[in-house]
Amino acid sequence: MDTSFDSEELSARFKWPEYLVFGAMLAISAGIGVFYGCFGRKQKTTSEFLMANRSMGIFPMSMSLIASFMSAITLLGTPVEMYRYGTQYWVVGISYFIVMASASALYLPVYFNLQVTSVYEYLELRFHKSVRLLGSAAFMTQMCIYMAIVVYAPALALSQVTGMNVYFAIVAIFIVCIFYTALGGMKAVMWTDTFQVIIMFGSMLIVIIKGAIDLGGPSVVWETAVNGSRIEFFNADLDPRVRHTIWSLVIGGYFTWITVYGTNQAQVQRYMTVPTVEQAKKAIWINAFGLFGILTICCYGGLVIFAKYHSCDPLATNRIKTSDQLFPLFVMDTLGEIPGLPGLFVAGIFSAALSTVSSGLNSLAAICLEDFVKGIFYDKLSDEKATSISKFLAVGFGVISFLLVFVAEQLGGVLQAALSIFGMIGGPILGVFTLGLFFPWGNSKGAFVGTLTSFVFMFWLGFGTNIEIAKGNLVIPKLPVSVDGCPQANLTIQSFPKQGESGGVLEFYRVSYMWYSMIGCTVTILVGLFVSFLTKFQDPRELDPNLISPPIDRLVRFLFPEFRHKILWDLGRKVCLVYITSQKKENQTRTECIVCFALKFFRCETPKKR
Repeated sequence: MDTSFDSEELSARFKWPEYLVFGAMLAISAGIGVFYGCFGRKQKTTSEFLMANRSMGIFPMSMSLIASFMSAITLLGTPVEMYRYGTQYWVVGISYFIVMASASALYLPVYFNLQVTSVYEYLELRFHKSVRLLGSAAFMTQMCIYMAIVVYAPALALSQVTGMNVYFAIVAIFIVCIFYTALGGMKAVMWTDTFQVIIMFGSMLIVIIKGAIDLGGPSVVWETAVNGSRIEFFNADLDPRVRHTIWSLVIGGYFTWITVYGTNQAQVQRYMTVPTVEQAKKAIWINAFGLFGILTICCYGGLVIFAKYHSCDPLATNRIKTSDQLFPLFVMDTLGEIPGLPGLFVAGIFSAALSTVSSGLNSLAAICLEDFVKGIFYDKLSDEKATSISKFLAVGFGVISFLLVFVAEQLGGVLQAALSIFGMIGGPILGVFTLGLFFPWGNSKGAFVGTLTSFVFMFWLGFGTNIEIAKGNLVIPKLPVSVDGCPQANLTIQSFPKQGESGGVLEFYRVSYMWYSMIGCTVTILVGLFVSFLTKFQDPRELDPNLISPPIDRLVRFLFPEFRHKILWDLGRKVCLVYITSQKKENQTRTECIVCFALKFFRCETPKKR
């Protein structure tokens, strides 16, 4: 096997058929934006631009959910994970189904009943405007950084296979994405997501199937992976410092992904684009199987890549500079001689990036408009002016994310970098929503202090870990690779310490990044409840029951029919009695109407006759 590296040779394979396929994908994406921006209702209202007039169907919504957060992070990062660390990460797919069950049952009904545009409206209704603004600002920070990462990854892939300047590629992505997002609104975003998911699935399947056939079939791929110690699914080590175990991937994976599907504006905004909650639930479950399918394809792709390079590691031979370039190299080695197919792969990677960025820009525009522009500065904007502002905001956030690309390129592996950010920022946000939805005693002071404390703690943990990794004090052990099959003579693999330094605070920094979301969520809840009970906790009897997750309320009532009165779990009871008492003096008919309204809206119990 000839493994000599010639970047000009690889780039020369990317000819006009590749550019035609790649250009067609960009043209179709832009064309969808033109269609919804220039024809029909032309996105003249915020309901049309941000919420698609709540008229989308199940299929485009489910495809958009898939596209929004799998992106190039999965397509490029997951195969590398298999190549370097083995198959244990595939187990995270189990958590997807638990996440979807939780999101559709515990979180979605509350948002749908409230008909929110910004998910952070809930935090103001439940706690206070300060909590809403804190959550919104954190989300905006998270999404801008995340979008920068998922644009940098495909741009890197394109530069590897074509020789195109990486920053030119980044500019191209942002220009196309900003164009169709600002012009076509949510409908354009969701239909381009649908088109792009098809491209993602198709390109990955073609690359992996062709690669496996060239190597001799699935049995050869599996045997090579077994011999290379890449197959592992049942690591049940209870040590939280072990990077990937069943526990960290299922439990930690649940907390990581429920931050996305339970509390993230980009996903919740999609839930609200369909007319009924039942349609939203069906779309969430279709999305679950789609996510698991992409994960499985990418994991198998990593094994195919290992089977090809198991005896001559491209990093050790300097064929590539970083592990994130591994998959693009494999594509050119496997498909480089077939006209058009490398272009299809690049189109798939770019589709993944475009779908994530367009979703992010639209959700950021919604958040900034609802929570800051209307919430602080102009509370009585006309709908036409608000729509125009939303479009300008989408463009502005696109520019900010572009500038953050220069930070993203310093973060190393794209998969762990993205999931670490979700843990550091998404964990505390998940915590404050969970505090509000599941714990009726939490008050606004507890929510704000708990969230802020969790942010400080998680940033110390996350940044501290990355600093120690950069210093070489923390080393993530990788599975062995070989250069025995390389044609070059006298190649050696540089050895690294298996664990780095040990002891003291470094042991805490070793905690797996998969636990970050759970840690952040737990800190928020514990500190939030502690502060709430120190500062006069919220009386559940004075709380609107629609702000508490309905299944949690039913569960407490079922399990603790008597004890719940001692912990004041009579949601809205005081409000109901006030309504009933205040009207009773006027006339009996009016009293009955108020009782019926209270029973429906506040889930009150019928007062017992004395």
